[in-house]
Amino acid sequence: MTASIILAHPRRGSFSHAIAEAAEQALRAGGTAVLCHDLYAEKFDPVMGADEAASRVSADPLIERHCAEIATARIIVLVHPNWWSGPPAILKGWADRVLRPGVAYGFASGDAGKGAPVGLLKAHKVLVFASANMPREAEQALLGNPLETLWKKSVFAQCGVGDCELRIFSPLAAVDAVQRELWLQEAARLCAQAAAKA
Repeated sequence: MTASIILAHPRRGSFSHAIAEAAEQALRAGGTAVLCHDLYAEKFDPVMGADEAASRVSADPLIERHCAEIATARIIVLVHPNWWSGPPAILKGWADRVLRPGVAYGFASGDAGKGAPVGLLKAHKVLVFASANMPREAEQALLGNPLETLWKKSVFAQCGVGDCELRIFSPLAAVDAVQRELWLQEAARLCAQAAAKA
């Protein structure tokens, strides 16, 4: 069984990096093969060109590698900060270019893309770990739950993954090292549970 970890934070040593490391260790300890991608370190290009949009294939071997891995991953872990109620642009571009038709979803025969998509991903579990500085209660009162809408409803439900769990660690700037360690332990526990259920 394979897990794919997608990390999107530009600063090495960030809490997002610590979460990704804790997730990797927990998954490996559970006997899962883990493929880790730090999008900034890879210099992942989030911009889809006109040719790629038309053909649904990419001339970039890194994009094709991501597509091949995500198509067979049984566990997907996304790690990112919450910026303006969404992920960094590099991760949104990753979703645009990698979770594409023929890889993550398709349409029924004769549908021509007019109906509801048919999910193609093999993952049984998606875990999204996000960090934020706005307290959860304040964001929900003001905005609802935009990350849940994006990842659970707009993206992974359409790609055939019914079990998408979102955990937002906040307010990050206001907590001490003890609380951060507890959050890391929580992320590791959730990953271990996902591995055990595979």
